[in-house]
Amino acid sequence: MKALIIVIVIVIVLLAIATALSARIVKQYQEGVLFRLGRVRGPRKPGFQLIIPFIDVLHRVSLRIVTMPIQSQGIITRDNVSVDVSAVAYFRVVDAVKSVVAIENVYSAIDQIAQTTLRKVVGQHTLDQTLSETDKINLDIRKILDVSTVEWGVEVTLVELKDIQLPDSMKRAMARQAEAEREKRAKIINAEGESLAAAALGEASDTMMAHPLALQLRNLQSLVEIGVDKNTTVVFPAPLMTTIAELGSFLAGEKAAAGLPAAPPVTSPPVLIPAVNGTPVNGTPANGPTVTGPAAGPS
Repeated sequence: MKALIIVIVIVIVLLAIATALSARIVKQYQEGVLFRLGRVRGPRKPGFQLIIPFIDVLHRVSLRIVTMPIQSQGIITRDNVSVDVSAVAYFRVVDAVKSVVAIENVYSAIDQIAQTTLRKVVGQHTLDQTLSETDKINLDIRKILDVSTVEWGVEVTLVELKDIQLPDSMKRAMARQAEAEREKRAKIINAEGESLAAAALGEASDTMMAHPLALQLRNLQSLVEIGVDKNTTVVFPAPLMTTIAELGSFLAGEKAAAGLPAAPPVTSPPVLIPAVNGTPVNGTPANGPTVTGPAAGPS
């Protein structure tokens, strides 16, 4: 009876050990690759899996997206400028069997090929293209990596340039270039503003020529603006006097059009100029009637 109990206990222990050796758990984000006596038996889905101890080997492969930083690379661009470029790559395993069978260490392989591809692609562009066309460079790197990694069962989902380090001399040159570009834009904007202002002044002068009162109103507005500062000296512009005469002519025309009697014209009074025998003394004819006086006799 005791021997039977001992045999049962031994069998239970052996079964427990066999179960522990043969039971495998594949997580949801993993996929298993089963080898039996060194030959691939196919992938295994997530969940509880049983294998034959000492005969089967189960490799677990993660299917999650992996973030791999690409360390900074010293690269010479097409226009012979030395830059340090670093990037980051995102990839995931889409075929677990190929990632185990086709290559020994898929992570190290992708890291090395990403560095060489980054150096190759950036070296084909100029510095300005590297700084401004990063999206195009990222797409080119991804296409090259996809061609190489598809045989490894890996898909590169994204590649992004992370940092571009320039030499100090190049930074100073670019700063001077940016400053000169801003000055050029400022001068162009200033010239365009002066051109628009000149055109507006030309239109305003045409309007004032067509409407004489407009200039008078503008002069009055100028006087109002000058009076704000409480100035004691007021300088009238030269056209103001002629404008007053034009204003009088305009008002006379308005009265005539309205049928009002026009104001009598102002005539100059007669000017008495001494004359001898009808000839002015100074020899200059006067504007008014000439009044002749008696001839001067000898004293």
